[in-house]
Amino acid sequence: MDRTGAATEGFLKVSAAVGVRRSGCGGVPGQAPHPGPGPDPRRGVPVGGSHEQADDPGRGGEFEKVDFGKTSADYRARRGRFDIVDVPARSYLMIDGHGDPNSASEFAEAIAALYPVAYALKFHSKRELGRDYVVPPLEGLWWATDPDSFTTARDKSRWDWTLLLMIPDWLGAEDVEAAFGAVRAKRAVPGRIDDIRVAGLTEGRCVQTLHVGSFDDEAPVLEEMHQRFIPAHGLAMTGTHHEIYLSDFRRTAVQRLRTILRQPVGPASDPS
Repeated sequence: MDRTGAATEGFLKVSAAVGVRRSGCGGVPGQAPHPGPGPDPRRGVPVGGSHEQADDPGRGGEFEKVDFGKTSADYRARRGRFDIVDVPARSYLMIDGHGDPNSASEFAEAIAALYPVAYALKFHSKRELGRDYVVPPLEGLWWATDPDSFTTARDKSRWDWTLLLMIPDWLGAEDVEAAFGAVRAKRAVPGRIDDIRVAGLTEGRCVQTLHVGSFDDEAPVLEEMHQRFIPAHGLAMTGTHHEIYLSDFRRTAVQRLRTILRQPVGPASDPS
């Protein structure tokens, strides 16, 4: 699934719109403090500090930054090995599309819409709650009426997709709404911002592996996963093909792209 070109275009649009840097530094025009009496229990703790320091925006500078790629086991996978993992239910920013990601403009437009909201949410969390985090990697759900269009009868024009960015579990609906408001208040508002929705995803038991290289080289790995590993372990595919993009498309050579390939599974039905 060669999404590199379209993804790069989307990232460039994001960089121009929100000044994204790999460090995640930056800011969003100020919002009103989180309502309610007393300290917000969702607030983080400065490194070596206390909740009282975190509640005072004028005190304590450095906060612990959560990196889900390091703290969540299901955001890690091994090349050349299929692992069975249990994925917790999560909430995501989601946006849908259809067609070849290399030629469909809506793919780049979807990326360009998602990231400004994701970064506004990150900055809101850091400023209002004292909880900083690395924006999680871009993820994609991919499906088609004929699953062979991903492997033996590869036809990108028949693909449907949903792009996702995970929302940390300490952030609620009011925080997400504040992030949308911050993006809409900017001079350049992403064209597909109104297509973004917030929804949960519950995958449970999954099989996953790390693929290194071009998206177009995924087919043999997926065939091994779908046709051999999953049936051999008494499992059957139950959900949508899921990819997690660990590499920065803008800076990574195609042959070094790192992608987690994930397939939700359940017990295979008894043929008897």
